[in-house]
Amino acid sequence: MYKNFMNWFSTTPVGKWLAIRISANLDPLLYKLSGGRITSIGPQVIPQLVLTTVGRKSGQKRTVQLAFTADGNDFLVVASNFGREKHPGWSYNLDANPDAEVQVGPEVHAVKALRLSEDEKAALWSRIEATVPQMKVYPGQTDRNIKVYRLAAS
Repeated sequence: MYKNFMNWFSTTPVGKWLAIRISANLDPLLYKLSGGRITSIGPQVIPQLVLTTVGRKSGQKRTVQLAFTADGNDFLVVASNFGREKHPGWSYNLDANPDAEVQVGPEVHAVKALRLSEDEKAALWSRIEATVPQMKVYPGQTDRNIKVYRLAAS
């Protein structure tokens, strides 16, 4: 029940505001310190990872926590940006430099990102929605084509 409530709440205006303003800044730190056990809302309600990219303009490391769907040994991440009109910064970083790092639980992996084609995205979308219920809502909140990336061990 808690899991369903939190997944629903995160798609509401108040939930999105809290996620954007508080969780997005606090969760990567909590996740790293707890080895993936704790987020700002307590235990994880969807699979999450911490993605570290290199800023396309700054060249500095940028860290963000994201929901993911496992696909074999790969991780699928969606550049939904909470259904907002602009793509998230991390997606532009991956487009410019696909070499990145993910932490899943206590384990850290070097990965290479590949943006999925529309056909690949369509074939996997129902699995993504099953793992990350917010993806049933966010695409309807924006006119942009939401990007999906495969993060594969490099």
